[in-house]
Amino acid sequence: MTTNPTAPAPRNRGNLVRAAVAASGWVALAATLLPDGFPLRWPPVLLFVCLGPGTALLHPQPRGLRPGARLEAFALAAPLSLALAALTATFLFLIGGFSVPAFLVPLAAFTTVAVLLPGLPLPAATGGAVAPADAESFLPRERGPGGGR
Repeated sequence: MTTNPTAPAPRNRGNLVRAAVAASGWVALAATLLPDGFPLRWPPVLLFVCLGPGTALLHPQPRGLRPGARLEAFALAAPLSLALAALTATFLFLIGGFSVPAFLVPLAAFTTVAVLLPGLPLPAATGGAVAPADAESFLPRERGPGGGR
């Protein structure tokens, strides 16, 4: 079996993903500089706000992600990102300073810092999503004579 010397190593691929996630916030901020009616202005902002901060919190796992954990991380990235976006927007509205750049700068800075830290632990990444063999089932058991509890 031969390997492709030009293919990035798995460790380098992870670093590229982390760098892309960190840069996504700043790309979204730069997209706001485009003219108001320009159609390519909103996709980077929408993708970043919906997935960027959550992906930064969950992606850099110490031993990588197993296939089941990849789905779990993707499913949790959006709610985490949207929760952080809602907290940021609420804070900016309460202090009377909401604007799109004022909203994106703290999220982009948070994402950049979060990418440098290890990811939050995911149950499927560490112990797996399969219950131990000796775990009790949630299915009802057959009852003996008399019905008892």
